Amino acid sequence: MNVMNSVLANSKRLVVKVGSSLVTNSGAGLDHAAIANWAQQIASLKKMGREVVLVSSGAVAEGMQRLGWKKRPKTVHELQAAAAVGQMGLVQVYESCFRQHGLHTAQILLTHDDLADRKRYLNARSTLRTLLELNVIPIINENDTVVTDEIRFGDNDTLGALVTNLIEADALVILTDQKGLFSADPRKDPSATLIAQAQAGDPELEKMAGGAGSDIGRGGMLTKILAAKRAARSGAHTVIAWGREPDALVRLAQGESIGTELSAGQMVTVARKQWLADHLQVSGTLTLDNGAVKVLREEGKSLLPIGVTALSGAFERGEVVTCVDGQGREIARGLVNYNADEAQKILRHPSAEIEAILGYVDEPELIHRDNLVLL
Repeated sequence: MNVMNSVLANSKRLVVKVGSSLVTNSGAGLDHAAIANWAQQIASLKKMGREVVLVSSGAVAEGMQRLGWKKRPKTVHELQAAAAVGQMGLVQVYESCFRQHGLHTAQILLTHDDLADRKRYLNARSTLRTLLELNVIPIINENDTVVTDEIRFGDNDTLGALVTNLIEADALVILTDQKGLFSADPRKDPSATLIAQAQAGDPELEKMAGGAGSDIGRGGMLTKILAAKRAARSGAHTVIAWGREPDALVRLAQGESIGTELSAGQMVTVARKQWLADHLQVSGTLTLDNGAVKVLREEGKSLLPIGVTALSGAFERGEVVTCVDGQGREIARGLVNYNADEAQKILRHPSAEIEAILGYVDEPELIHRDNLVLL
């Protein structure tokens, strides 16, 4: 299909997720040629001005291969051991492949707990933002060496969606061993047809999706459908495409439609409001001066401590606070970068003085504009 209308044509920040069966050539060990090819495509995206975060499975599968295990273990401690062995090889290959294109990589291992905790959520987000600003390719995997059943993401499709929400990416690209989403399982039903376009969150999609796709990975088409639904909460579109499609990432970025495109049904700002409302409770209040209110409303900028006249509540870094004007009317709400004690010390001060006052600086803003929703 060559219709020039892919959502990726106008997407600046992308999360690309690559599945285990692709990375390990269906469990036969790391596919160096495939990884080199994706690195080359991502290098091309960088030259096009795109920001890319890579979410890669494969540590457990590579560990299984190195340890000579034919079947995926079921016990958590064996999975953790396989991941610890396999992660070494996985990052080595990615690092060497990207180095050939003059690009640095960074390894980030996450658990669900990291993103459920507001402080760690902001820390992860700040780290990823900084890496992108430094032109580094973050390579993210679930931290299988420490997960338990309670904190496991369950699959890297979900992790890809959570990272998409975390960094407010424009699109999530899920590269898999299937051409996309079909009306039925094409391995069982020869009459199955490719779904080229649909809306993320459509209940009919979940009915079409089957179970796990292979013995190597944990995900299946259903997890990809649910990941697209989750990514859409922050306004991101999702593309599910065959990982071995020639130059798939570059062609998608150029506007070509490949695989299945699941579009977000809401505007980004609306989805962002819903995300904040659905996930977080207000823990404190910041009172703004007239200048800060104007900057937020008319210029869409971040909230700096100099514009805050007073605060209330015993909030921690990463919790949601509400912003009110001098008459107590709610203007906005967002994730705060400093706890109440720290914020009290720096309010009415310019950002350049934060380090002198606190002895360190986490962020120059009290609330970054990407974590601020006007009401």
